[in-house]
Amino acid sequence: MNIAHYIDHTLLKPATTIHELKKLCEEALQYNFYAVCVPPPLVKNARSILANSAVKTATVIGFPFGYSVARAKLDEAQQAIQDGADELDVVINLIALRSKAWQYLELEMEQIVEAAHAQNRLVKVIIESGILTDEEIVKCCEIYAKVGVDFMKTSTGYAEKGATIEAVRLMRTHLPAEIKIKASGGIRTFEAAQQYIQAGANRLGTSSGVAIVTGSGMNGTSGY
Repeated sequence: MNIAHYIDHTLLKPATTIHELKKLCEEALQYNFYAVCVPPPLVKNARSILANSAVKTATVIGFPFGYSVARAKLDEAQQAIQDGADELDVVINLIALRSKAWQYLELEMEQIVEAAHAQNRLVKVIIESGILTDEEIVKCCEIYAKVGVDFMKTSTGYAEKGATIEAVRLMRTHLPAEIKIKASGGIRTFEAAQQYIQAGANRLGTSSGVAIVTGSGMNGTSGY
């Protein structure tokens, strides 16, 4: 398998520079990563650098805390689509989750999914699994499967705990097959990447993409 094709090569620092973005995109092209994931103001720049390549451009919505109001997230998503983002990684409203405002969470994501799918864009919903109970993760699987997201994603990387193998396995057990899983938050080695893929992850969000690929033997392939 080609592990590079699982990787969303990620750079989401609040003070990201154009120079850093260019380096990220050049690495994505060199190693054939699936996508880059960049801050919303840099989507146009990434699209320009990656023009005529197979590398996708992803960005984040409501990042990193998720408590923007639903209308603001929808506006942000629509702007990202207009700027050329292929994929939207959207943070859920954890305040609503802890308040068990399930209908709010469903309607919030339903609007974004509708806007994205109308333009053939993908939506990855970030649930911040590291700080949720198993019951909350399972409830998210139920809600977002109903909404029809393309991916459920473990983490932003900004919470006190990121991805875990156990969370990915739990999500895979409770999601329909057509909804994929993106693991992110603390994945830094080829061995860890393998473990997440074996647990059911279809995509890996990491800023350590080059280290992961070179750790597999430079070409990103492995024999399992």
